[in-house]
Amino acid sequence: MRLAIWTLIVFMIFSLLKQINQSVTPSNEIAYSDFLNEVQSKNIKSVEMREVQGGTEIKALTIDDKSIVTMATHLDRGLIGDLRNNDVKFDVKVPEEPSMLMTIFVTFGPILLLVGVWIFFMRKQMGAGGGAGGLGGFGKSKARMLDKSMNAITFADVAGCDEAKEEVAELVEFLRNPAQFQKLGGRIPRGCLLVGPPGTGKTLIAKAIAGEAKVPFFTISGSDFVEMYVGVGAARVRDMFSEAKKRAPCILFIDEIDAVGRQRGAGLGGGNDEREQTLNQMLVEMDGFDTNIGVIVVAATNRPDILDPALLRPGRFDRQVFVTLPDVRGREQILHVHMRKVPIGKDIRADILARGTPGFSGADLANLVNEAALFAARRKANHVGMIDFEKAKEKIMMGPERKSMIMPESERRNTAYHESGHVLVARLMPKTDPVHKVTIIPRGRALGVTMQLPEADRYSSDKVRMLSMLAMLFGGRIAEEVFMDEMTTGASNDFERATQIAREMVTRYGMSEKIGVMVYAENEGEVFLGRSVTQTKNVSEETLRIIEAEVKRIIDEQYAVARALIVSNQDKMHVMAKALLEWETLDADQIDDIMNDRPPRKPAPAIPVDDPVTTWVPPLEHVAGIDPDAAKLAAQLGMTPLSQEEIDKEKKD
Repeated sequence: MRLAIWTLIVFMIFSLLKQINQSVTPSNEIAYSDFLNEVQSKNIKSVEMREVQGGTEIKALTIDDKSIVTMATHLDRGLIGDLRNNDVKFDVKVPEEPSMLMTIFVTFGPILLLVGVWIFFMRKQMGAGGGAGGLGGFGKSKARMLDKSMNAITFADVAGCDEAKEEVAELVEFLRNPAQFQKLGGRIPRGCLLVGPPGTGKTLIAKAIAGEAKVPFFTISGSDFVEMYVGVGAARVRDMFSEAKKRAPCILFIDEIDAVGRQRGAGLGGGNDEREQTLNQMLVEMDGFDTNIGVIVVAATNRPDILDPALLRPGRFDRQVFVTLPDVRGREQILHVHMRKVPIGKDIRADILARGTPGFSGADLANLVNEAALFAARRKANHVGMIDFEKAKEKIMMGPERKSMIMPESERRNTAYHESGHVLVARLMPKTDPVHKVTIIPRGRALGVTMQLPEADRYSSDKVRMLSMLAMLFGGRIAEEVFMDEMTTGASNDFERATQIAREMVTRYGMSEKIGVMVYAENEGEVFLGRSVTQTKNVSEETLRIIEAEVKRIIDEQYAVARALIVSNQDKMHVMAKALLEWETLDADQIDDIMNDRPPRKPAPAIPVDDPVTTWVPPLEHVAGIDPDAAKLAAQLGMTPLSQEEIDKEKKD
């Protein structure tokens, strides 16, 4: 095939060069009138004439053996008489006719060239070979088989999801020793669906299964089945299960199965599209008339709500394993796993970091360790310290600092009072999360940030907590009105969040006495995500007016509560805003001083960086002996300051 393609290309180039050569005017060509004059002057010895495309080509030889060329538009019959009268030998040649092979090449060559190039690129794109894959390998599965040498991840590398590990570890044990389960009547599971938010470790668990199992492990993404050609996805599913069946018992992992397993008949088009054919074939392969014994399908998704019900029934995905966000103990275990890869200092406490990172997923914690290592590298340290983790946590939770951003003094003052309003209301309202830090340094898209950290993992919220959250959100705008006598756009996001919370309290959570416990939230299903086209509204106009009135009442009441708190604590607001303008960032201890009518303490000095000469970093226990703020931090971490002799000895070592 390649030889034929290159032959056609060479032929086309040769033909093009020939055409170019014919179009070039020879250097010895003269005008036809000059040629006739040469004949009358008896300077021409012989002439050869040939009919060509566009006229007659005349080649002549002069008395002194010079060759000249001229062109006539047609065969001049009078020229024959002139040549005979002047004793010129002449000959008329028959026009050359192209060979049959040349005619075929000229006629069909471009078509064959285009077809050959198309086949070449399609084979290169889809993979060479045929057989089960068909022409160009369209229907050949893209699943990759992994052996133990290609994957070093085991269950020891998975932390923070013990229940999920137990579920999938049972699958591995079943494959290793099926007789232990079969003697009690147990049937090997057909499928296992890993469900959870992004970043919780679903794909990592699948890799750990591959590392632990002593059986073949096939892996593929759900998007690999989808192609523009009809029937390709179903063919790939058949080929994939065929290959897996040959190597049974084995594990087949499909990542992001929602790309191919969405609910059938949904969307505006409906009907029997290519994706549905692929899903139908997968349903048949997993539990159809011809079942595959010994092939366990493990799939992962973060959108189980849009999967087809036939895919989730027992016999296909027999069990669903929920991989949720880790709790404080799980976060500590995950941090220990990722800290193995970086040199950490003696002041590192994974339990404290775990308590300070609520809501973080496994991917977030891995990013936290990486960002901390980058901060340590910037200060040229030889280990990662607690100060690096603190900076990394602030960057992830509040956004990167934009210290180069120049703000007018009026805007800095407005931002200081705005953030002080949030802090004050958050500290005075019941059941609010403790304020960890407040800053007026622009971070991300915000001009200032108030960061709250819950004391423990929370899985639900009550009415008092939600009302306190509303009041806290309104504290920024109220502070602008009271102290700056103006309104800015900085509170727009606060209002959006407050309105959403109040509306959900009324329409979803039954926290309004007038509305009651009925759910009035509208159907928010998306058309193209496996949901109905129409949105049902079982709410009358009168009920909608009552709902809007209740939402407005809750918002107005909490706005008034927040305003009363700020007006009655103006002295604390002034002190906090002044401290923010001076130091730009306040921590929890400084906020405690202000709320207890004490002057805020100065910011704690940063832990010294590494000595660029000795590359020795004094751990926190060293600094605690000479710095009172560091001593307080060391006491919180359960550390004992070292004596000067111990410091000198360790530094010498």
